[in-house]
Amino acid sequence: MGTTLCLASRERPSLTDPARSPFAISELTVSYGEKPAVLSIDATVPAGSMTAIIGPNGAGKSTLLKAALGMVPRLSGAVTVYGEPVEKSLHRIAYVPQRASVDWDFPTRVIDVVLMGLYRELGLLRPVRARHRERALACLERVGMADFAARQIGQLSGGQQQRVFLARALAQDAELYLLDEPFAGVDAATERAIITVLKDLNAEGRTVICVHHDLATVADYFDHVLLINVRKVAEGPVATAFTPENLQKTYGGRLATAHIDQLKLPAA
Repeated sequence: MGTTLCLASRERPSLTDPARSPFAISELTVSYGEKPAVLSIDATVPAGSMTAIIGPNGAGKSTLLKAALGMVPRLSGAVTVYGEPVEKSLHRIAYVPQRASVDWDFPTRVIDVVLMGLYRELGLLRPVRARHRERALACLERVGMADFAARQIGQLSGGQQQRVFLARALAQDAELYLLDEPFAGVDAATERAIITVLKDLNAEGRTVICVHHDLATVADYFDHVLLINVRKVAEGPVATAFTPENLQKTYGGRLATAHIDQLKLPAA
């Protein structure tokens, strides 16, 4: 088993077309009560990029992704995927939620979680066939979890659960991958496994967007950044947007100079 089974073979002429952004938002605003969580944010993610959404706790990073996908209501704004309204393009997107937001007590096996990624192909009533299980196992193998296929999902460690949800996203064979804090609370081995898979996807021409919290790994993992704190602070290539000035604006001047000095930042 391998990548060819895990990801279906089909033409993707728009994957790296620079004229059609895989993820563009315009004037996006979300409010919880009277307090805005995201305020009038514009962003255009380049095709084929590895993009990090960065900001302090409460900055609206997760809300931005959820609102873009229609999981929380938007007060205003538009979201397009490869030039089409996001509502018409959900089949092109794979979403990996925060691990903390999932009910891990639900009694289901690891392989069944991954098979959920094939729901558009399977539908509600079609039987799961051998080829579907082979694809699910191939995706588990890609994240190093094939030996756990029959295990109950709640019996796994946090890092193992995160790998399984990534395998489910792989099974969707998407063009755009949106991940909410994929490295939060996982061990170093799992983090290495996840970033390897994400970079492999990116090398295949797919666009990856992650809500990310570890500033020390931004330059190693990503090539494009969106810095927000309710409003957009900066957006662009890591080399030009991931700067001490923009970081201090994003974090309200709360980052210590010593901490910034330890980051891999572009030269002034």
